[in-house]
Amino acid sequence: MKYIVVLGDGMADEPLEELGGKTPLEYAETPQMDALAKAGEIGMVKTVPEGMSPGSDTANLSVLGYDPKIYYSGRSPLEALNIGVDMEDGDVAVRVNLVTLSEEEGEYEEKRILDHSSDEISTEEAAQLLEAVREVLENEVFQFYVGTSYRHCLIWKKGMVMPLTPPHDIRGKKIREYLPQDPLFLKMQKKSYEILQNHPVNVKRREQGLNPANSLWFWGAGTKPSLSPFEKKFGKKGAMISAVDLLKGIAVGTNMKNISVEGANGGLHTNYEGKAKAALQVLLKDGYDFAYIHVEAPDEMGHQGSTEKKIQAIEYLDQRVIRMVKEGMDDSGEDYRMLILPDHPTPICVKTHTADPVPYLLYDSRKNEKHGWKYNEAEAEKSGNRVTEGHELMKYLFCEG
Repeated sequence: MKYIVVLGDGMADEPLEELGGKTPLEYAETPQMDALAKAGEIGMVKTVPEGMSPGSDTANLSVLGYDPKIYYSGRSPLEALNIGVDMEDGDVAVRVNLVTLSEEEGEYEEKRILDHSSDEISTEEAAQLLEAVREVLENEVFQFYVGTSYRHCLIWKKGMVMPLTPPHDIRGKKIREYLPQDPLFLKMQKKSYEILQNHPVNVKRREQGLNPANSLWFWGAGTKPSLSPFEKKFGKKGAMISAVDLLKGIAVGTNMKNISVEGANGGLHTNYEGKAKAALQVLLKDGYDFAYIHVEAPDEMGHQGSTEKKIQAIEYLDQRVIRMVKEGMDDSGEDYRMLILPDHPTPICVKTHTADPVPYLLYDSRKNEKHGWKYNEAEAEKSGNRVTEGHELMKYLFCEG
């Protein structure tokens, strides 16, 4: 038996008037997911525990079977694992976004966040900008590490965890009331704007019609994580297929195999087919029991507030990942169970995450149930199936009864 999770990050949403009262998932053309729903099981699952922040960190830990109330120590430390940062006890990791702030004259505090991802800046450009920051701001206490695209890491030696606002929560808002309270962090953010505003990389980006990455933004602070190995916990040999450091870091922390796919970038135009092929390779030829396929695009489109692009991301997931995985597994003759779900909603109306339950779809190739379901939030709610603790869902996937 082989086991697969296909995770459409932020895929769940709210009904939208512009879509006739449907959600993007309900409106999208998803023949593959709908066919699997008719032959399988759908329901709702609560992936984010009460009182915890609805991030991809807590939610993906939950989907992978790790109770965030026990295992979560912050987002950036998980990303640091993949970057290769060797954290010591007492160190604090902080996520560093390269963001686009408005560039009108006046105080830094009066600027607005226009884009939390700087038009999904390339890692190569970001590395040049981080190097310029390093030359001025790095010292024995604060060390910067390049991650992927707009996502990077700061290690604060013998630091402390403090509340910091995720930039994707405040797109379009003035930043004054959301800035770090710590004077050193505030000073670094303000200085980063001076360093980056007229950097040659940003001059060129403006000429190309792209958003400049003109400021650092700190958030997601946490301490060194301690995760138990996935294979020891579940008895399954697992692999992670993702383009983002957070998921890759979780894989490092749980001793899962990390698979890098060329052209996979976390954006709308990622290498969907490459991810599907990598999952089939690791399951059918490399002897692994479990593959976790993470696709970031629906979440990014939700943060951008683009209904059209979020629908497109969901349709790409259906046709270019799920279809290929199902056809490949069916052709192989292997029995398999496939779980499809978001980690959390990223509603277009708020452009950030919420903690509401999400719809899941569980398909078992050995069974051929006959339901009238389609896969979306409304029908999953009507099914009456409920999983109240998200971290229990992985045990349910591995249950072969």
